[in-house]
Amino acid sequence: MADRSIDSLVLPLEVRAKLAELDLELSEGDITQKGYEKKKSKLLGAYLPQPPGVEPSLPQERRTPVTPSSSSRYHRRRSSGSRDERYRSDVHTEAVQAALAKHKERKMAVPMPSKRRSLVVQTSMDAYTPPDTSSGSEDEGSGQGDSQGTPSSSQGSLNMEHWISRAIHGSTTSSTNSSSSTQSGGSGAANALADVMTQTRIENHSAPPDITTYTTEHSIQVERPQGSTPRAVPKYGNAELMETGDGVPVSSRVSAKIQQLVNTLKRPKRPPLREFFVDDFEELLEVQQPDPNQPRPEGAQMLAIRGEQLGVVTNWPPSLEAALQRWGTISPKAPCLTTMDTNGKPLYILTYGKLWTRSMKVAYNILHKLGTKQEPMVRPGDRVALVFPNNDPAAFMVAFYGCLLAEVVPVPIEVPLTRKDAGSQQIGFLLGSCGVTVALTSDACHKGLPKSPTGETLQFKGWPRLLWFVTESKHLSKPPRDWFPHIKDANNDTAYIEYKTCKDGSVLGVTVTRIALLTHCQALTQACAYTEAETIVNVLDFKKDVGLWHGILTSVMNMMHVISIPYSLMKVNPLSWIQKVYAYKAKVACVKSRDMHWALVAHRDQRDINLTSLRMLIVADGANPWSISSCDAFLNVFQSKGLRPEVICPCASSPEALTVAIRRPTDDTNQPPGRGVLSMHGLSYGVIRVDSEEKLSVLTVQDVGMVMPGGVMCVVRPEGIPLLCRTDEIGELCVCSIAAGTSYYGLSGMTKNTFEMFPMMSSGAPVSEYPFVRTGLLGFVGPGGMVFVVGKMDGLMVVSGRRHNADDIVATALAVEPMKFVYRGRIAVFSINVLHDERIVIIAEQRPDSTEEDSFQWMSRVLQAIDGIHQVGVYCLALVPANTLPKTPLGGIHLSETKQCFLEGSLHPCNVLMCPHTCVTNLPKPRQKQPEIGPASVMVGNLVSGKRIAQASGRDLGQIEDNDQGRKFMFLAEVLQWRAQTTPDHVLFTLLNSRGTIANSLTCLQLHKRAEKIAVMLMERGHLQDGDHVALVYPPGIDLIAAFYGCLYAGCVPITVRPPHPQNIATTLPTVKMIVEVSRSACIMTSQLIVKLLRSREAGAAVDVRTWPPVLDTDDLPKRRPSQIYKPSNPDTLAYLDFSVSTTGMLAGVKMSHAATSALCRSIKLQCELYPSREVAICLDPYCGLGFVLWCLCSVYSGHQSILIPPSELEINPSLWLLAVSQYKVRDTFCSYSVMELCTKGLGSQTESLKTRGLDLSRVRTCVVVAEERPRIALTQSFSKLFKDLNLNPRAVSTSFGCRVNLAICLQGTSGPDPTTVYVDMRALRHDRVRLVERGSPHSLPLMESGKILPGVRIIIANPETKGPLGDSHLGEIWVHSAHNASGYFTIYGDESLQSDHFNSRLSFGDTQTVWARTGYLGFLRRTDLTDANGERHDALYVVGALDEAMELRGMRYHPIDIETSVIRAHKSITECAVFTWTNLLVVVVELDGSEQEALDLVPLVTNVVLEEHYLIVGVVVVVDVGVIPINSRGEKQRMHLRDGFLADQLDPIYVAYNM
Repeated sequence: MADRSIDSLVLPLEVRAKLAELDLELSEGDITQKGYEKKKSKLLGAYLPQPPGVEPSLPQERRTPVTPSSSSRYHRRRSSGSRDERYRSDVHTEAVQAALAKHKERKMAVPMPSKRRSLVVQTSMDAYTPPDTSSGSEDEGSGQGDSQGTPSSSQGSLNMEHWISRAIHGSTTSSTNSSSSTQSGGSGAANALADVMTQTRIENHSAPPDITTYTTEHSIQVERPQGSTPRAVPKYGNAELMETGDGVPVSSRVSAKIQQLVNTLKRPKRPPLREFFVDDFEELLEVQQPDPNQPRPEGAQMLAIRGEQLGVVTNWPPSLEAALQRWGTISPKAPCLTTMDTNGKPLYILTYGKLWTRSMKVAYNILHKLGTKQEPMVRPGDRVALVFPNNDPAAFMVAFYGCLLAEVVPVPIEVPLTRKDAGSQQIGFLLGSCGVTVALTSDACHKGLPKSPTGETLQFKGWPRLLWFVTESKHLSKPPRDWFPHIKDANNDTAYIEYKTCKDGSVLGVTVTRIALLTHCQALTQACAYTEAETIVNVLDFKKDVGLWHGILTSVMNMMHVISIPYSLMKVNPLSWIQKVYAYKAKVACVKSRDMHWALVAHRDQRDINLTSLRMLIVADGANPWSISSCDAFLNVFQSKGLRPEVICPCASSPEALTVAIRRPTDDTNQPPGRGVLSMHGLSYGVIRVDSEEKLSVLTVQDVGMVMPGGVMCVVRPEGIPLLCRTDEIGELCVCSIAAGTSYYGLSGMTKNTFEMFPMMSSGAPVSEYPFVRTGLLGFVGPGGMVFVVGKMDGLMVVSGRRHNADDIVATALAVEPMKFVYRGRIAVFSINVLHDERIVIIAEQRPDSTEEDSFQWMSRVLQAIDGIHQVGVYCLALVPANTLPKTPLGGIHLSETKQCFLEGSLHPCNVLMCPHTCVTNLPKPRQKQPEIGPASVMVGNLVSGKRIAQASGRDLGQIEDNDQGRKFMFLAEVLQWRAQTTPDHVLFTLLNSRGTIANSLTCLQLHKRAEKIAVMLMERGHLQDGDHVALVYPPGIDLIAAFYGCLYAGCVPITVRPPHPQNIATTLPTVKMIVEVSRSACIMTSQLIVKLLRSREAGAAVDVRTWPPVLDTDDLPKRRPSQIYKPSNPDTLAYLDFSVSTTGMLAGVKMSHAATSALCRSIKLQCELYPSREVAICLDPYCGLGFVLWCLCSVYSGHQSILIPPSELEINPSLWLLAVSQYKVRDTFCSYSVMELCTKGLGSQTESLKTRGLDLSRVRTCVVVAEERPRIALTQSFSKLFKDLNLNPRAVSTSFGCRVNLAICLQGTSGPDPTTVYVDMRALRHDRVRLVERGSPHSLPLMESGKILPGVRIIIANPETKGPLGDSHLGEIWVHSAHNASGYFTIYGDESLQSDHFNSRLSFGDTQTVWARTGYLGFLRRTDLTDANGERHDALYVVGALDEAMELRGMRYHPIDIETSVIRAHKSITECAVFTWTNLLVVVVELDGSEQEALDLVPLVTNVVLEEHYLIVGVVVVVDVGVIPINSRGEKQRMHLRDGFLADQLDPIYVAYNM
């Protein structure tokens, strides 16, 4: 919209103000560009000059006059086989085309998901059957089951006959199923439309997008390669080089797609963080403000509409049984019912005489032949089930009237096909609650039920125990001559119970009394003007609803002849019902729009058709949005065959109110039926607006006639108090009539709400003293008392305050495209609740012959069409393979079961498109920066409010009296020499192998002698000077320890390096090489085995052998001692370098001085009370951090024996560590999270067998997990619970905390209180605040204290930005001051300029003298009520997460682990998850432990859970195999490695979904 035309307009002030507000919202990032454009055009719409050619008003009459030309147009379109008339209305199709054309101008490219080859299922057509195996004729529970039986419902009868011939002859020739729109140019618009997406260009910025820019001047046009290429060929091979967020150039398909996604989203940039904010910040989700321009009802209050008087005709029978008796005795030869076989030949004629005698026989047998004389099984008033197949109406009719005569209550239900039929459990529940013990059935049906090996009928899941009773005459005994059924006048006893499936899948029984049954038959007789002996053709299901009322009940009252057409015949010959109307000169036919539609598809100028005899064609689903187009099309074609327009009579019905309204057959051909062309926009606000300026998004509805005779109707508001609607308002239709249901069986509360409702006038007075029944239909009463229905309460979806009808959305989806991709009638639309609003989900069955690209294109266009016409976003659109959606027994889609499968992740779709970005509009506002509050004010504020500054320290080293002999030596090398002299034979180290036996051990003297030899070797063979760096490349063991002390003896600086993995040299060797290079090692010391490995061919391929420094092999040592052992001149000189790769992928080496090393050992010795008499078991990797210190250094300093267990041995024998702990009666043990997880998973089921092997953990007093992360409570708790049976004290399990700047800050130790756990509000944490909550409160997150602060360590919590001190229980960066802080980075690979302030920072306020090291972790201190070892109150440190791992999204700080925890809970097959961000998009990678078919189930579930729990929209979901997420030796996820792998397209994902 050109802005200059806006400037030239004279806009009212309030509009200008709103525009300014919109601009502000856009600049602050509260609204997307798309939303901005939409709102802006809405505001300006009224003031812009109308372009020429747009008529402001809309003609009300939309019907095509019936002329030969228009009828031939229908022929032509149909023969093209490309469109299904049933869902078609010209209006709708045009609207969809226009909506899509609008999107075409916008040129929006949606990135296609990428799929692994194995997931792209190429179904062979041969193996394929038409999408239906059902027995029924009804689409219960959804307005969509409609076109089951045809292969494509509109693919021309050519295919139809092809399928049929295949079905009959069992041929396997491949079908001509793709003969869609090629046969004629009939749907040119649709074909033209098919090119929309092929011309769409994908924009691709070459630099990481600044998401604030909306221009695309620099965009590079990238053509998408045509056709679908196999996945091995990168689909975006020609994407430009792009940079990732870190400025690393990446060229890959993935990044191009993400780029595309970012372009389509065009999110404005987030506002920055804010520091202080209002405290009652219950993160308010955006509440949808009502649109000020929304249409409101303006009409007067409606009045209740009365139907005509129900005229009592003198000879109407007093009850239905009396009518049966009358006809059975007066005219026993009159035909009552003719059934057809599948060839359309009459199979059987039931006369009124036979019906009467057989019904009596059934009645007698039910009452007298079941149970014993004293204890009959069935008494009058009991309920019995009627289970009859759809092709046997005669048996059903006999059984039904038999029940009426016996005064028992029939409950007709569907034949259960399998034991696990969708919804069959709920039917069983209904039978159970009705107290049904007997089921009447036919012989054929009884034989077909699933049987056990002994021949008994199996009990269905959830069903009561039933006695199956076959009603065929030959099985029954004759009633005695004196027995006669008791025929009473109709009364208030229950006549029958009709089942009804609710939106949630539960099944209710609607009770209909005998008087209601009779009155309903009378009302239908009057409304339809039925006369005796008329012939009626019934295609509907005769067990319930319109089919039962007309074809079984009213017909008997009037002695009519019913021709029943089974569903199976319709599938073979869709014209059969029309042929029968002609053959029997039928006056009335009962059909659904589907039957009219099938007839159209199959019709080819047949000779044997004439419809002049019809005076009434009852359309049972006349209330559906698509029935009108079926009626029109049918009339157009069959008018030439004698069909009169006034014959078509749509009706509306509901299980509760029976027939609600029906159009009367008139003789007046001039009176056109009522039409309404309603604005879809108005409807969504519940308002009727006929003229629509949109002109496209309209719903055309037809009237369903007048209120029933003897009834009163009113329309009430659908929610809240049942107030009468205004005349231009949509509401729920309610009926007051004797001819209606009376209750839901056994459910008094729901009954009261539905069957005993008193509508109120606006004055508050009730409309009538009699109760009304809610029909469950939404609609209004138009001029002249015409009833219009626009939808069902069950299909209603309220999305951000606007109402949408599932059926309308189905109709729009189907109007998008000739049905090349999905099956008609196999579409489910429902809503799910995510983040406090309903979200629309569409599931469709995909044809087996449509390609990935096609389906995806169809999906994106459906989204655009629905957005254009309904102005509502679709949250998720999924395609599933053909024939996989849960079916109702009648072949329709079982909606609630489908929804259930979707929510539990068991639908297994083959295509998913999620659009949370477009439809989730109620996220909390992004967090905003407030003016900076200085550190001084924060401190003063804390003092004023009485909060202490958050600082804590371990015990003071100076005050501890201990007889520590090691203290008199400054250097570890001296301690070892002293131990070798005083206790030469004391064992310091014992190494275990995977069998648990001792592989090696070292005494003080052995270690000393070995170290001396190594020192000689370094000096003589290596020619090293003191201060040279030496890389030690050893497997975990004793050689490593000896080599370390050898270096100290020679004055060299050791660096421990994990050796390359022999099975994975290509990826692990470069890391070794990098550490050797970065640490500037002058030589490498290692064992013979690894020397061979380094010189192997595989190693040569990964790293050039010539680039290594000299390699010394310590398996071959000199025999001499050195002339002298090196002694450092200064305790601050370098003792060793500690290299480690951080979780963000940084390789950092820290310098440890001799003084720091000794101080660290002393601190650990005091905390854990380690003495020479102690034994400690260590199952850790000995290469960096506290793991290395415990493995190599502590024993030498404290003199205790270390039992060393290499973690790699646990992969062979998971119980090794715990067995060692038990066998050596160890009191203190250290492990890593990986080890703990291995034990929890690997030994979970073996605790009993371990117990019998004598495993006992009762002596363990500390079991410490060595970690550099937030404690993993779930893991430590499950470990404690699991091994409680082996006498592990849960209090023993704790964690430690260290980081690069200080290798050990906290460690549980032996004395002092147990670690405490607090629960914090996760939402407050995102705002960098700590709010303590109770356990179990919503959004609570448990945090465990990371062990006790070590002696000599001081901690303070500081604001990472201002460096000001923070108060108690405030979140900030943990700063540490201690004698064993590392003295600096040796070098950081990849970032030389890393601030020195990591090691020497000062507070900006308060104590500005002390030098602190910054850990880079967020956490908080909290003073507890517990007492420390020294009698003070105990300060607990809680670690929340690393600063550089944290993700900043929407102005808030998220820790990956929190999102990952939620995602892992979302589905049982997700074993691991990792998240990271890329250009403001959240990427979630999940490992799938299950079949690849489950991959796509995870996408919606992951999106839902992250939205619900974290208020974030997931941008990309990547499903990978188990083990793809890289994990380091400490068990931490390497998220940045994963990110690089993803962007470089190296993950080989099963599926990648790009959420829109």
